[in-house]
Amino acid sequence: MAQARFKRVLLKLSGEALMGSKSFGIDQKVVQYISKELKGISKMGVQIAIVIGGGNIFRGLEASAEGMERTSADYMGMLATALNALALQNALEMNGMPTRVLSAIEMRELAEPYIRRRAVRHLEKGRFIIFACGTGNPYFTTDTAAALRAMEIGADIILKATKVDGVYTSDPMKDPSAKRFSEITYIDVLKKGLKVMDSTAISLCMDNNLPIMVFSLMKQGNIKKVLEGKKIGTVVKGGIPHAKRG
Repeated sequence: MAQARFKRVLLKLSGEALMGSKSFGIDQKVVQYISKELKGISKMGVQIAIVIGGGNIFRGLEASAEGMERTSADYMGMLATALNALALQNALEMNGMPTRVLSAIEMRELAEPYIRRRAVRHLEKGRFIIFACGTGNPYFTTDTAAALRAMEIGADIILKATKVDGVYTSDPMKDPSAKRFSEITYIDVLKKGLKVMDSTAISLCMDNNLPIMVFSLMKQGNIKKVLEGKKIGTVVKGGIPHAKRG
């Protein structure tokens, strides 16, 4: 087994990633694929925390735009993340990996309440932890929750797993001439309006010098490659005067 470059990481998964080819809900084949990818790196000694979105079930911002009161819509979105967290926990445990779900909204029958020291202790004991319900506050996305939790637990990096293999100058699905960045600064992400994470999350990472690795989740073995320090995807960090295109 190759040496891991990082000791503790936070993996950010979108809710949409769990849909697979479906238009709504959870594709169990995708959930099993993710759990097997994580099992493949479980012997590397890396402590892994996960923040998962809920967009495959409910998107609070969209519901708000359609007339629902924003706070209620956001809380409904948080509950959607809890459903995804439980689905992923089940898949991980079926593959023999100890897992804990920690929720920012108290639901004792389903998950432990989020306590920073408890989360760190779970990681030190070799358990995968899944953070559910975002920050527990409306008006904040799971991107912001990922940045916040990563800093609270002392993660070395945020791994942003997506459907594309990095950050591009434009949407590569729509623009065949789009170029991929190998490295880019936080400031350039904000200035160019690139959809890496929302602006609050990027600003938090910039203020605390926490790097973000954006890579494709659907290419088998990519999580392992990232942990080994191989150059895939796009690194978002500070200290680079100009973005480098790959």
